[in-house]
Formats: sequence, C-alpha cells, structure tokens
Amino acid sequence: MSTDVLLLGSTGSIGTQALDVIEHEAMTVRGLAAGGANLALLARQVAHFRPPVVAVARTGAARELRDALRDAGHTGQVEVLEGPDAASDLAATARPEWRVLNGMTGSVGLEPTLAALRTGATLALANKESLVVGGDLVRRAQQRPGQVVPVDSEHSAIAQALRSGRHQRGMCATEVDGSSEVRRLVLTASGGPFRGRTRAELAGVTAAQALRHPTWSMGPVVTINSSTLVNKGLELIEAHLLFDVPPEDIAVTVHPQSMIHSMVEFVDGSTIAQASPPDMRLPIALGLTWPERHYPVAMLDFTKPMAWTFEPVDDVTFPAITLARQAVRESATHPAVLNAANEECVAAFLAGRLAYLAIVEVVAEALAAHAGTPRGSVTLDIVNAAQQWAREFAGRAIARRAAG
Repeated sequence: MSTDVLLLGSTGSIGTQALDVIEHEAMTVRGLAAGGANLALLARQVAHFRPPVVAVARTGAARELRDALRDAGHTGQVEVLEGPDAASDLAATARPEWRVLNGMTGSVGLEPTLAALRTGATLALANKESLVVGGDLVRRAQQRPGQVVPVDSEHSAIAQALRSGRHQRGMCATEVDGSSEVRRLVLTASGGPFRGRTRAELAGVTAAQALRHPTWSMGPVVTINSSTLVNKGLELIEAHLLFDVPPEDIAVTVHPQSMIHSMVEFVDGSTIAQASPPDMRLPIALGLTWPERHYPVAMLDFTKPMAWTFEPVDDVTFPAITLARQAVRESATHPAVLNAANEECVAAFLAGRLAYLAIVEVVAEALAAHAGTPRGSVTLDIVNAAQQWAREFAGRAIARRAAG
C-alpha cells in the first residue's frame, strides 16, 4: 500500500533528497510546502509529483507560482496556500495514517511541527529547531509514543542503535515503562571545515570559507552552524528531548570521516554504532518507512582498507556545545533564545555584517542576559516572545559591533 506524504521544505536540501526517496518508493505526495525563494524548482516538483495542494510562505508568491507552473507544463488543478501560516495550514490537513516530513530550516518549522502532531500523523522530523525551540510544546502535542521519527542522521543512528537494548523513555519510545539499559549517548561531529584550528586562526574567516563543508552538502544556515558547532549543540538538545537522556549523559566526539553517525553506550559496556556513507537519503527513507528498511544507498566495503578516527571536541575554540548544555539547564526558553540569537547572527555573518567568531559570542551574551521561563509553564506565545527578545538583543549586539 502506498504511503501518503506531506513534504514541508520541498526545495531545500532535505526536501529534494526526500523526493528522490518518495519517487523510488512510489509514495503519494499529498502536498508540498516551500519558502518561495525557488519557485521554478517548486513548479517542476508540482508538475512531476502532482500534489493537490502547495503551500508557499512568501506573501504574493501565489501568482508567480502559477506562472511558473504554466512554464513547467503543469496543466492540472492545484490549490495554492500562501503566507507565513501556509505550511502549518498544509500540515493540519494530514490524516493519522499519513507521514509528514518536516524538512524546513529554522524556528519557522515549530508551528508546522505542532500542527502535524495534532493530526495524529507520524512526523518525520528533520527540522531540529522546532524541537529545540519548543521542546515542551512538542512533547505535549505528541499523541502517542513513536509519533516522532528523527531524520537528522545522528538521531536516526541513535534510534537504530537503541533497538539493541532497553530504553523506553522519551518521544521516540514505542512503549513507556521508564526503564533503560542506556549509559550514555555519543553524538559524532565531522568537525566542520575548521577542525584543528585555534581560535586566533578563525578571526578572519569568510562566509565562503565557512560554507566549504568537507563531508556534507547542506543549506547555508546548517553549513555555517556546522562550522561553529552550533549545529552539534542543537543536536545535543534535540537528543536530550527525543530520548529523555540528561545532557550530561550525551557526549560528543569528532569523527572527520562521517561514517559512524552516532553511538549508544549500554550499562554492560557495549557500544552500538550505526555506520553508513554520509548520504542523507538513508535517514530520510527511514523517517518515511520506519521501522522498515527499503531504500538502498551505497554500502561500506569492509574488504578494502579504511581508517576511522575520533577526537575530543576543542571546547575552547568551539564553545557552542557547552552553551547548549547550559541552555538546557537554565530554563525552558533558553534553548529558544540560543537558536533565535544564532539565526540572527548567521544571517548577519552571511551578509558580511558580523565577524565569524562573534556569532557564538553574541549567542553567549544573549543566553547570559535572558531571564528564562520555568519548565511546565511554557506556551507558544511565551516561546515566540523569547525568540523575539533574542532577535532584538542579537540585533543590537550586531549593530554595536558594526559601529566599532
């Protein structure tokens, strides 16, 4: 029986790879959502997969999309949702038996995540920011254990490794009895393009340099986050929320080859690792078919010589992971502040308005200044207010640095 899919973020890196998987698996696309920056690509996707509904976040893009659809040769009927709530409106149309893949980038993915969960549909979650920003909200919106399936390669790896032992806690649990044989989670990090450099050597880094990731092909925001290790800090928070493991029991190791995607240590001394070539289509496919495996990617060839190495994180040069641990300890809204301040700083860096090292410096300042909200009392309005405060704080800090 064909799987019905709503795909959010269809023109991004995750979305385009997801469509490869969807086509191979003969899944049915029930709707596509995109920001609107690449309407020509979106129109080609609509013409090929023929979804009945398309959502575009950019206001005023509906007419342009219809022109692009005509140019792409699409002759069928398609409903076009437009505006900042379009992706959430599309997600809200899901049925419980469908899969919703949220491949959006940034905190804008939070409300579509919540909308998808409320429908009862299984959510394949690649938008880590929605969980980081609204962890308490996402937990409360989840209607059943296992409704969220992680798509980030690291969290997909952990979910796979956890099947080797007992760990029935967290959002990804299939049962809830509170027991666990897990000692520690180990997230792997490629180290990004600046692995091994000192802080002084990063002072003059340009956007072009930071965008040259040695292993993965990703969008610009995620690539910059990978270079600063902010991405790994966000993934630590995500792992804490998905698997209900304290941040102090989540280690990070630098693994430049990016073949082992993460590991789980068990109380008996066993460590289970998930290994595969760095191809995001594997965790995407698992997100859409979990717990079954169908989509084939290239295999590792253990008959040929290879070497894998592991290094400790240089927390002095790259303090973002330490900041993420602190954010979780401080309050329910500190992670949202971390992410929102970082989004502002990355945009300023890419625009040439902020130095590379100042990205994490400004994030640290925002975290230190934020008052925080106790856990258990968070609402969407509170989360949005915390994000707005962080963006304004970061904006002022960026302006001060620009002024000299």
